[in-house]
Amino acid sequence: MDKTVTSAARAVADVPSGASLAVGGFGLCGVPADLIEALRAGPATDLRVVSNNCGVDDAGLGRLLAAGRIARMTSSYVGENREFARRYLHGELEVELVAQGTLAERLRAGGSGIPAFYTPAGAGTPLADGGLPWRYHADGSVALGSPAREVREFGGRPYLLEEAIVCDFALVRAAVGDRHGNLVFHASARNFNPLCAMAGRITVAEVERLAEPGELDPGRIDLPGIFVQRVVAVRDPADKRIEKLTTTGAR
Repeated sequence: MDKTVTSAARAVADVPSGASLAVGGFGLCGVPADLIEALRAGPATDLRVVSNNCGVDDAGLGRLLAAGRIARMTSSYVGENREFARRYLHGELEVELVAQGTLAERLRAGGSGIPAFYTPAGAGTPLADGGLPWRYHADGSVALGSPAREVREFGGRPYLLEEAIVCDFALVRAAVGDRHGNLVFHASARNFNPLCAMAGRITVAEVERLAEPGELDPGRIDLPGIFVQRVVAVRDPADKRIEKLTTTGAR
């Protein structure tokens, strides 16, 4: 089955307002920038996004946030984005913070058909008791707090129940993908992309190189095409942005 779509705009044209989205990437590495821009150019709003972070102020998901399209974020990291902090603290954005390993496992569980799991992460903290601020009022008071978690003991140790994440759509970026949706990620750009792809009911992959069926070595495929419904070839920019460039001086 040929899953290719001719443009990023067509690939996300049916994403409705209020949809939930799992978006791959870590910082600005492996971010599906073309699909995000296509969403930004479209009409969908009140989006509920699950992603490790929300980009930076002028790149990645930060551009969708600045356009007022995101109503809720489920993330493990919120730094590097002043607009994110401003919207959250002024009651314009709902935020659920999730430990990074727990977020990864919630996505993987969702893609594997596992409805929930127990984890020691967060046991004995305010996360277990509930009441962490998900949304503020404009005056700074808490408008919505997190619910208390079910706690069970295994082997004499407390564990929290965490629910799996399944989203209406998933947007990911791969270095190479074939027309059947099989994907190969380059190095650290693999990050959250396979997990987000698994968690989407409809997964859209932007690929830097489109391969023909049978061209990819089956042993090197990072994500099988069964998890991907749409593939769109995008330009591989020569000037991929680095969040924080660190160099060593010549000696």
